[in-house]
Amino acid sequence: MKTFALPDLGEGLQEAEIVSWHVAEGDHVVADQPLLAVETEKAVVEIPSPQAGHIGKLLAKVGEHVKVGAPVLEFEEGAHAESGTVVGQLAEARAAPTAAPRAAASFAPSAPTVRATPAVRARARELGVDLSSVTPSGPGNSITLADVQAAASHLGAKVPETLRGARRTMAANMARAWREVAHATVQDDADIEAWSPDEDVTGRLVRALIAGCKAEPALNASFDAGSLSLRENPTINLGLAIDSPDGLFVPVLRDVARATPQEWRRQIDAIKRGVKERSLAPADLRGATITLSNFGLIAGRHASLIVMPPQVAILGVGRTVAQAVQSGNGIALHRMLPVSLTFDHRAVTGGMAARFLRAVITDLETAG
Repeated sequence: MKTFALPDLGEGLQEAEIVSWHVAEGDHVVADQPLLAVETEKAVVEIPSPQAGHIGKLLAKVGEHVKVGAPVLEFEEGAHAESGTVVGQLAEARAAPTAAPRAAASFAPSAPTVRATPAVRARARELGVDLSSVTPSGPGNSITLADVQAAASHLGAKVPETLRGARRTMAANMARAWREVAHATVQDDADIEAWSPDEDVTGRLVRALIAGCKAEPALNASFDAGSLSLRENPTINLGLAIDSPDGLFVPVLRDVARATPQEWRRQIDAIKRGVKERSLAPADLRGATITLSNFGLIAGRHASLIVMPPQVAILGVGRTVAQAVQSGNGIALHRMLPVSLTFDHRAVTGGMAARFLRAVITDLETAG
């Protein structure tokens, strides 16, 4: 047997969770054919076969967490290992005692195939849904996320289960950040009465955050706790917090200060689709230098958020409210946008944080 180990998935990832197997013991595969799907750092990744051959043994189960470099399957070796080009094995034909023609070859029977993407399989596992019992409604008789959700609704109450996938990653990251970072928060409100009704809210928030980083570059920095050193980053790689049924995702918009608002919008739309379809690569979720969270789309005005090291700041935006303000000789109701800046007080002073927030508010209050 020749062992195949879980390959290095990049970005410093140390382990992955088996989402689904695309092959079974005895199957024949060709080079680059998908062997299995794994979930790591909130992304579902297909692992291709490094060679052609027969699958001898699967060494890991669905739901199991496997370290990078650990064996996940064995290929059969020898002449049998490279025979054939299809999944399934032809039974050997035996010659009859007379000169009659050989008996026809036959395929070994196999179980019905369940057609579902890795993201659908991962969701089904989280909800405790057996995919073989789900009625498919997708293209080509495939099972969709909606099919899985519908099946789960008929299961009733479920027993508590261990967090997996994106939720497991989020829990571990938040616990680590809370232990390591000296969190502090400053809060204020921006008067956005001058905004047009069709304003691209996320675009304006990105622009304002860039203004804050230009005013105080130390908040777009990386802090090394071991050496107590702060390194200002030359580019602004913005982590955009996105809520989803599978947990919190923070994909990264690269070098936003050099991009146009139209390019921001295209990137934002693309990463939202990636979160929904669970098609983001691990690299799409790495390398943020500062984070933006627009939690006000759901509820809440101000918040104390969590800074993910080595970042030193996260800007939170709350729900817009109408507030009375002095206007000329009278009082008027203006739209006010609550903003909260949480920062790592080991690396950022209160003055730096306040100046950053002041620049953000000034930009938000500028028309157009």
